[in-house]
Amino acid sequence: MLKYLWISILVIIADQATKWIANTQLEFHQAVPVMPYFEWFLSYNKGAAFSFLANAGGWQRWFFTVFAIVISIILFFWIKKLDPKEKLTAIALSLILGGALGNVIDRIHLGYVIDFIQVWLGSYPWPAFNIADSAIFLGAVLLIGSGMLSPYQDDQTSKRDEKNSA
Repeated sequence: MLKYLWISILVIIADQATKWIANTQLEFHQAVPVMPYFEWFLSYNKGAAFSFLANAGGWQRWFFTVFAIVISIILFFWIKKLDPKEKLTAIALSLILGGALGNVIDRIHLGYVIDFIQVWLGSYPWPAFNIADSAIFLGAVLLIGSGMLSPYQDDQTSKRDEKNSA
């Protein structure tokens, strides 16, 4: 199932390229409206999701870096041992892996993660995010979906096997 790792590589490339563009073309904390409820907004996140522990004094950089690397290793071996029928799970895990590594690159290289996508929920801004965060979110949704479909797929496979052996 390692053939799906190209998705991780694509996520990392897209993530790093868009972060570079955002960091060189946008002014820090200056919103650039794109459409209603959507804007470019360059910010630097020293914490985790939703800036969790962003002001913790610096130790969080290495904690989140090591944590993401350990999770990435686990994801790699999980993908490696998947059954060939588990394509959706492989795609989901590859998206999460690419997103995690995209943000790790920032943490190691810069000490923070570059975020630049801002959406508004009415008059409330959602915390800024990036392509890596989007890949992690999409991968998590697909992983939940593949888990929900798995019992159904297993049941259909069992019925086919019973029908073919009869």
